[in-house]
Amino acid sequence: MSKALKLPHDGMVLVSDGRKALFLKNRGDDLYPNLQVERVVQAPDNPPTRQQGTDKPGQAAGQRGAIEQTDWHDLAERKFAGAVADALNAVCFNGGAKTIVVAAPPRTLAELRHRFSDAVKQRIRAEVNKDLTKHPIYEIEQHLMAVT
Repeated sequence: MSKALKLPHDGMVLVSDGRKALFLKNRGDDLYPNLQVERVVQAPDNPPTRQQGTDKPGQAAGQRGAIEQTDWHDLAERKFAGAVADALNAVCFNGGAKTIVVAAPPRTLAELRHRFSDAVKQRIRAEVNKDLTKHPIYEIEQHLMAVT
């Protein structure tokens, strides 16, 4: 038998991807959530890889193959996930969240997990492997309430 996710009043929802994060708070109750935006964090613009870096990939001494070019977008997304995790760590440190639900695509979710403090990890009630950042709030509520 499956049980629907219940997010208590004042529970926090973090919806994030590699470029945008929404910090939402439940102003409703566990049966009828009413998520309200507390904070939105956006990553700075990240130009195409060809505009970043200095030259074509080099070669390591004594090897035939070229060294792989740095993936600046991946680095920027990891850095952004770290900043988002730090922000949620600070919220928990200041007592601002007793219950947390995290929704993010798998790569971002893995990076967030790696950077969450123990206090955040203890408060996480559910994780949703899905990118919901481009959805309106009412759809985010529907997705979360459908999680079992």
